[in-house]
This record gives sequence, C-alpha cells and structure tokens, in this order.
Amino acid sequence: MKVARADRRTAVFAVDEVKTYTKDDFPDDKVYGTTGRPELRLMTCGGKFNKKSGYSANVVVFAHLTSWKKQTA
Repeated sequence: MKVARADRRTAVFAVDEVKTYTKDDFPDDKVYGTTGRPELRLMTCGGKFNKKSGYSANVVVFAHLTSWKKQTA
C-alpha cells in the first residue's frame, strides 16, 4: 500500500496481516502499542451488525514501512 505525503514523497508499506477481533478480544497493545519501526494500522468495522449495539468486531490491517519514493510531477 502507498501513502502520498505533503512533502511529495510516497511511503510504501507492506501488509503483514489482516485480522478480525471481537470487541471483547481487541488487542489494544498490539494495535496501539509502540513497535520500534514505522508501521501503519488501518481499522474498520467487521463481524455481524446489530441495530442496537453496532458491529460485533473490528478488522485491523497491520503493515510496515518498506521504502520511500519521490513523487514525480
């Protein structure tokens, strides 16, 4: 995955894993904790939907920075 930055560089990330976690089993430390390297977390709703309580889970994409590219005009 690529992320275009305001400084005209593109950060290139490799996806390491995609996991679905129930709300009761969400790993806060794994998702929000420090890693020692540039990483990216993308989160969205997942699981079954209930009108009263919303979605039952979250889908999390884990990725790490692999390179930088200079954007061309």
